[in-house]
Amino acid sequence: VQLQASGGGLVQAGGSLRLSCAASGSIFSRNAMAWYRLGPGKQRELVASIAIGGMTNYADFVKGRFTCSRDNAKNTIYLQMNSLKPEDTAVYYCNAGYFRGSGYYAYDYWGQGTQVTVSS
Repeated sequence: VQLQASGGGLVQAGGSLRLSCAASGSIFSRNAMAWYRLGPGKQRELVASIAIGGMTNYADFVKGRFTCSRDNAKNTIYLQMNSLKPEDTAVYYCNAGYFRGSGYYAYDYWGQGTQVTVSS
């Protein structure tokens, strides 16, 4: 299983970043995908999820600021992050999983995270 996240960095508050996660084809084509984050001193949080068909769900704390998308031809998902806040500072991970009803459930498929640091 291969999930490789990239695109993190240091940005000022109000700025933007675009994260990418490339997945092996066998995982990407058969699963919903999601972005999680782990901030300093916090528990892991589900940020956004996207179904195979493109339906997306977002955590309340990123609605209106983050957009998740997937390119099925490239086996890649993206997380466009706008209006970043210092509290968005975290390591962001991509994940493969599934939806049951409106809930996203993670398989134990995790990629290497990418650090996002937002300065005030």
